[in-house]
Amino acid sequence: MKVFTISALSLVAACINGTTAAGKKLQVFILAGQSNMVGHANSHTIATLYDSNDAADKRLTQLVFKKGSDLSKKSLGERLSEGRKIDELTGGISNDKIKKMSAGPEKTALEAKVKKHKEAYEAYRKQVVSACVVSDQVYISSIADGNKRSGPLSVGYGGNQDKIGPEFGFGLSMAQKLNAPTLLIKTSWGGKSINYNFRPPSAGPYELNEKEKAGDKTEEIKKNTSLNWRMMNEAVHTVLKDLKKHHPAYDPKVGHEMAGFVWFQGFNDQFSDAFRDNYRQNMIHFVKDVRKEYKTPKMPFVIGVLGTNMTKEGVDKNAVSVGQREAAKAPEFKGNVVSVESYKAYDLKARKVFDGGWAKNFAQWRLVGSDRPYHYLGSGKFFVRLGDAFANAMYGLMEKQ
Repeated sequence: MKVFTISALSLVAACINGTTAAGKKLQVFILAGQSNMVGHANSHTIATLYDSNDAADKRLTQLVFKKGSDLSKKSLGERLSEGRKIDELTGGISNDKIKKMSAGPEKTALEAKVKKHKEAYEAYRKQVVSACVVSDQVYISSIADGNKRSGPLSVGYGGNQDKIGPEFGFGLSMAQKLNAPTLLIKTSWGGKSINYNFRPPSAGPYELNEKEKAGDKTEEIKKNTSLNWRMMNEAVHTVLKDLKKHHPAYDPKVGHEMAGFVWFQGFNDQFSDAFRDNYRQNMIHFVKDVRKEYKTPKMPFVIGVLGTNMTKEGVDKNAVSVGQREAAKAPEFKGNVVSVESYKAYDLKARKVFDGGWAKNFAQWRLVGSDRPYHYLGSGKFFVRLGDAFANAMYGLMEKQ
């Protein structure tokens, strides 16, 4: 596989012209998995990257926000400070303190203050979303549960048109590394396992458990085995048949390259011994079958390690996470498959607000998070960090080709 390592001069030229180098093969990356590949982070929560002194997070703000945006650590801090005051005055999402007040000027004044806060919040949310980069180098064709869209990469390719998954950070980070047109094909559905829903062909037939055998849906269960594996490949092949439709810079005379695959999944394989115990082998079969499907024997493959347990100690105890790591280290994958630890990107500040009671701290909470811990709190900071980590790992594999 040819890697497009670019010099500083060519990078500057590409940025100034807003285009990528002519005559380069379209670089196609497949992203697949379940709900955390779908992405459930409200886009405006990306701005919490500013609430960090980490150099990597500062770099990411420059990656995802347009130059000249008015966003800053100060503006975020002002919104959080106001949110804390509103929560103290209202009691949080329930507005209990307001409800307990007697009708009169004091209650009317507080209600007016809350209304003004909500208007300021909405204006801030729109400001953040409008400040997010829209790429002219990276395009995406995405299935994120019911949110099916195609176009230039920006926010809105997550669980709905106001959400993101790891695709946003991944694509923008890859754009900095590759002087070539890039297309992401994302296929993701929530609540799916690799042992059943994404089951790869070489893993063999699915073995029904005793309850399934005793039920009246055995034929339906057998029929739907590997359904998401088939849906994934059907979607990818549909895009590959009409690449010009999905990326205007695609040149059929030059062609395309299946540049890599990113897998982020695992939650639904945690709850059965058979699913947990078979994860490593299922993952190995999956990698091999993907490469066979797309006729790319050494396709770079990145496996996101399930990290909802937050810490290394917690993740080390998770059999699925261990299986993902072990699959990446299989001898036959040396140099072309790697695992990435998602817990390292965890948004601990958002977790602190959540654990403090997201409902009573609602005005603060909706600035930093938008979902439950199993969706990494719906933190935009997390998903941008993770997407960038996926890109760094992917590019490291590409350089070895």
